[in-house]
Amino acid sequence: MTGLASLVLADARFPGGGHVHSGGLEEAVSRGLVSDVDSLATFLRGRLRTAGRVAATAAGRSALVSGKVGSDHGFHSRALRALDAALDARTPSAAQRDASRAQGRAALRAVRAAWPSPVLDALVAVHPRPHHPLLAGAVIGYAGEDPAAAARCVGYLAVSGPASAAVRLLGLDPFAVNAVLVALGPDLAALVSEAADLAAGPVTDLPAPGAPVLDLMAEAHVHHHRERVRLFAS
Repeated sequence: MTGLASLVLADARFPGGGHVHSGGLEEAVSRGLVSDVDSLATFLRGRLRTAGRVAATAAGRSALVSGKVGSDHGFHSRALRALDAALDARTPSAAQRDASRAQGRAALRAVRAAWPSPVLDALVAVHPRPHHPLLAGAVIGYAGEDPAAAARCVGYLAVSGPASAAVRLLGLDPFAVNAVLVALGPDLAALVSEAADLAAGPVTDLPAPGAPVLDLMAEAHVHHHRERVRLFAS
């Protein structure tokens, strides 16, 4: 069934280990930067427009490359290697790069069981711990969905994970948090449109918006995580 892959990957019940990551929210909460529904909404919108934008547009490009049926192993390897390097370059925080690869590695076993493909083999040959957006894009593209579907899935995951973490960290009303997610619909739609437009272009044209506060908090979270028990790995 075309369209099922992006739905399954975006489902919180997907066994990919996403529940152990807060996308920087735990560090923001510990610093008092996020304490209620309004500040959560601001955090999520900022994350979607920066780190989420980078991840979603990379996923769209990955889906386009992976959906080219009949292309040889060398084509997929070269294209995915270039995309892996581009995503590394657009993620200045080593902690965020590691969190992305940790999620990709955690999800790899589940996606290989459900969607075995030579494209996944090519992606793992590029790096044994693939970036999660590239892994999701590869699965969605190979399954026959377009770059917009991959960008929508990854963009949604960029905010749904931290939103779920907020309920656990702050005890917020889950109905109110869900409403915050729905209110991000126009931002997500704009992101999906941009990703679809950029998917067929050169990798160098993918956006690289800066998010210095998220970068610094990601590095601090890793440091604190080693010193004391934290609920989330990122």
